[in-house]
Order: sequence, then structure tokens, then C-alpha cells
Amino acid sequence: MNEERKGFVGNSQFDITNTVNLLRCEEISHSFDYPLFSNVSLSLNQKESIAILGISGSGKSSLLHILSTLLVPNHGKVYIDGKNIYELNENKLLSLRRNDVGVIFQSHYLFNGFSAYENIELSSVLTGKKIDNELLGILNIDNVLNKKVTELSGGQQQRVSIARVLVKKPKIIFADEPTGNLDRKSAEDVIDAIFRYIYEQNSALFLVTHDEELAKKCDSVYRLREGKLEKEK
Repeated sequence: MNEERKGFVGNSQFDITNTVNLLRCEEISHSFDYPLFSNVSLSLNQKESIAILGISGSGKSSLLHILSTLLVPNHGKVYIDGKNIYELNENKLLSLRRNDVGVIFQSHYLFNGFSAYENIELSSVLTGKKIDNELLGILNIDNVLNKKVTELSGGQQQRVSIARVLVKKPKIIFADEPTGNLDRKSAEDVIDAIFRYIYEQNSALFLVTHDEELAKKCDSVYRLREGKLEKEK
């Protein structure tokens, strides 16, 4: 049975029906020099959002890297769009990263020798998706597109980075502290743009953050604590 609910972005309201599972992980465990977490399982459907909270060093970013194809877990399985991602060959995994997965990092990882527009255009060329000019306006970067990355403020660089991810129209957005370099108003605008995107594009959001208020905007909130993932009530 489909679960029907309402989603809100800013002052807008969307009717949402969850139908397709996009992300599922089963009994994920991982450690480096010390155990990070064990037996983590969760599921994420179209038009849904999950936030992960936890203290520094709890493994939030490592969990995001595992679920977004960037880090093989010590134990467990990860499925994206029904595919067991760590059983895919290299070419299929690369295609999944390029077309279906969008990762917003804390650091922008832009090409400094390129303009803001060229950074966004690169994503468009690689995926064959058109640049959404309305999105650039929503993110308030349409007036800095011809500037080199080094001429932009930290907040502008982060918004360009977010635009580069959204332009490729991924099925799942993995966001690691996406508003860390932004003031509160800019952060709200960016998060509204991301939520609007997942609702309109039948996508989903997996968010890692220290911001409790930001986490509450998501459909489900989990906390990594002492190696376990616990759902907040």
C-alpha cells in the first residue's frame, strides 16, 4: 500500500506519494582503527528525505560515503535503485555515480581555473542534461556565472557546487553539511531548492548535518550514537 503524505518547502505545499524505493542498506558495519558503527539498516523512497545527526567522529560522513558508492563497507549490502552497488563492475558503478548519485560535500571541490558557469556546464556535458536557468536564479548565482571560482565568496562557491550537482538530475542527493558555509537566509533558500528538487524530480535526499533545525525539515531523523543508528521520535 502506498503511503500518502504532504511535503512543505518554504510556503509551497506538495502532494507526495511514495512508490519507488531508491536506497536501501542492510546491516552495514564499518571501522577504521576503531569501530564506527554496526548493523545499520535503513530505506529511502522517492520524494523522501532522511537526516543523520551525531557528534564529530561518530561516522556520519563515512556512512554517507558508503551509501553513495565512495567507500566499501566492512560488512553489509547497499542497494541503489534495486542494484547491489558493490557487486557492480567498474563501468556500471561509474555510470551509477555519474547519472544517479549526486554528492554535495562540505568542501566545494570546484575547478579553480574555470568560471562558475564552466563548472556547472561540465556536469551538464558529462550527463547530457540541460542547465536549469531558473535553478541558478533560485540559488542566487545567476549574477556571478562569468566569475572565476577564486573570485567567489565561500557561500557563492558552495551554491555553485550545489547547482553543479542538481543540474545532473540525480535520483539521490547525498549532502554532507551542505549549508555549512552559508548564512541562515542563504541556507534556507538552498535547502528549499533541494527539497523542491526532490519532490519535482521524484528524487530523494540523504542529509548529514550538525544542524538540529535543518534535520527537522526532513521526513525522518536518525542519530548515530555509540556505534548504533537510532531513529529520533
